[in-house]
Amino acid sequence: MTLVVASPARRVGFARSSLLFGGLVALLAIALLIGVGAGRFAVAPGRVLAILASGLADPLAMPETVEARIVLLVRLPRLLLAALVGAGLATAGAALQGVFRNPLVAPQVLGISQGAAFGGALAIVFGIWGAPLLGMAFLAGLGALAIVGAVARIDGRTEIVTVILSGMIVGALFAALVSLLQFVADPNTSLPAIVYWLMGSFSSATWARLGLAAPALILGLVALWALRFRLNLLSLDEAEARSLGVRVGAERWAVFTVVALIVGAQVAVSGIVGWIGLVVPHAARLIAGEDHRVLIPAAALLGAAYLVIVDTIARTLTSAEIPLGVLTALIGAPVFALLLRRHFRERVQ
Repeated sequence: MTLVVASPARRVGFARSSLLFGGLVALLAIALLIGVGAGRFAVAPGRVLAILASGLADPLAMPETVEARIVLLVRLPRLLLAALVGAGLATAGAALQGVFRNPLVAPQVLGISQGAAFGGALAIVFGIWGAPLLGMAFLAGLGALAIVGAVARIDGRTEIVTVILSGMIVGALFAALVSLLQFVADPNTSLPAIVYWLMGSFSSATWARLGLAAPALILGLVALWALRFRLNLLSLDEAEARSLGVRVGAERWAVFTVVALIVGAQVAVSGIVGWIGLVVPHAARLIAGEDHRVLIPAAALLGAAYLVIVDTIARTLTSAEIPLGVLTALIGAPVFALLLRRHFRERVQ
């Protein structure tokens, strides 16, 4: 019988990873606990834990007190949806940055967000709400990706540069179509709804809406986790990846399709929430490194905690809820400027 003894380096790496993920899980748990209790009707953390425990003990029972209704029916589904969306956007950004080998890439580069926004805005113009609106936004996002794929494929090949340029073209096209819908929308009903929806918000989150979005978001997260080894290979030089047996084109589009699934589902339930896929993966890379086996789960946990915190600030900072897109842009734009300067400074050196 042979005993396999882990090397000191492996034990140190395991201890470091355990500490990292333990800290990120704790951060997410604290963010959720504070977020569920924070608001105009504040609930103490101890009371929140008691309400959550009673809800888990009898999930089908209708909450009896005002505190329990606020926690279980209003804030908890909202924050769980925010956590799933944050995790999905962060992992999508990390995957794309690996595929493009560029830390300045975000999910919006493929035009998916703009396509999904057009689908949702079109539904609002025609007075369609609920699950059909979510479906139209999601399908329009996938349609945008299909157009990008068709435009980018030249002589049977698809290059990174053509994908980026095609994504910019398709994104601009769908952004123009959204503007056209705003122009023709009823200024008293549809137009305000479109404008507010495009700014991004979880204010309409319910258990039903969470149930609609969660399968797609969870499926996307699981798929990117399953592709973690392939992402490490796709982040290499294309010629080197091909020499290792990677089908670069097919596997690259597999990643793009998963990203479309995540972003389409996200836009469908919360409107456009930008910058998460840019800022969070960079922060996760600083603490977890470049290896996607560690980076993907780290980005998911950090993205979930980040968006829960931002959403809590958005609904508690002022008497009127601040749109999420405004806050994420205020945070993300300066970070993007710093990343851009750092990226080009490194290239010059």
